[in-house]
Amino acid sequence: MFLHLFGTVVIAGIVGYISEKSRFTNNGYVPSIIICVGGAFLFYFIRIMFGVKFGAPGVDAILSSIGALIIVPTHWRKRK
Repeated sequence: MFLHLFGTVVIAGIVGYISEKSRFTNNGYVPSIIICVGGAFLFYFIRIMFGVKFGAPGVDAILSSIGALIIVPTHWRKRK
């Protein structure tokens, strides 16, 4: 279980980096990685406490990271 936590952090960091590299987000590398890791941690602990899961821990990390990138930055974006 402890290795799942490390894997979640690594996968979330990679998703944050790739999302910024591919111009999916415009936050900067460090904020995108922090947002992804935070979302992945949150879903990891929800998975442990309540048993909510979409599949393997890696799939959960990817989906929760992308979900956090979609939800969090849209609140702070300037509207034109």
